[in-house]
Amino acid sequence: MEDTTTGLKQKSPLSARDIGIRSYVVRSGRMTDMQKDALQSLYPKYGLDWNPDLLLNEQALFGTNGHPFIVEIGFGMGLATADIAAALPDHRFLGLEVHAPGVGKLMSEMEKRTIRNIRICRHDAVEVVDSMLAPDSVDGFHVFFPDPWPKKRHHKRRIMNQSFVALMSSRLKPGGYLYYVTDWEEYAERTLETMDAEPLLKNACERWAERAPWRPVTKFEQRAINDGRPIRELRFVRV
Repeated sequence: MEDTTTGLKQKSPLSARDIGIRSYVVRSGRMTDMQKDALQSLYPKYGLDWNPDLLLNEQALFGTNGHPFIVEIGFGMGLATADIAAALPDHRFLGLEVHAPGVGKLMSEMEKRTIRNIRICRHDAVEVVDSMLAPDSVDGFHVFFPDPWPKKRHHKRRIMNQSFVALMSSRLKPGGYLYYVTDWEEYAERTLETMDAEPLLKNACERWAERAPWRPVTKFEQRAINDGRPIRELRFVRV
């Protein structure tokens, strides 16, 4: 429960450990000097640290109210995130990513392009959603091209499992949306089943969604298209 005076809250009964996954697997990644400099110099400006006693919302992150508050789960190198934020200047974005080169790259892009409607938390997304977002507080979640973990023995690592979908759904405002995109057909089918089974969600389309006009086609996505892999998109809304 939230203390609206202090911004502190009681511990959620559903912990990230209960969900049984993390939003990432630790991977080493080489950082360019530019990414290192951006991470060091710009994180105090655009980033925030993990604090399970703090609730994140538009007011806490930007000092404003009345704008759609969107959370992106794992933004990779962040170029698409920057493009979306630039295309939707009236929205406020929280990006969750642990990969240091991607965080540095996005912050560098934000500074270069004067993008001021993004904040970043470099921490496990499952824990942030569980402990730092209040129920009914988010206008939209973006989960674009999460790791498909194609080997069957690794499917348990997939982030779009029933528990995390339920957790995200509980954080959405009524009418808020969960937008998922993948180029992995089997993962798309499984996620469709998972989201269909969530009682707080309803498919906004008959089956697959069309690409939102503000979502850019990334280099990764274009390679998938060139290789003949269909891009599957799901857009469900909170009932």
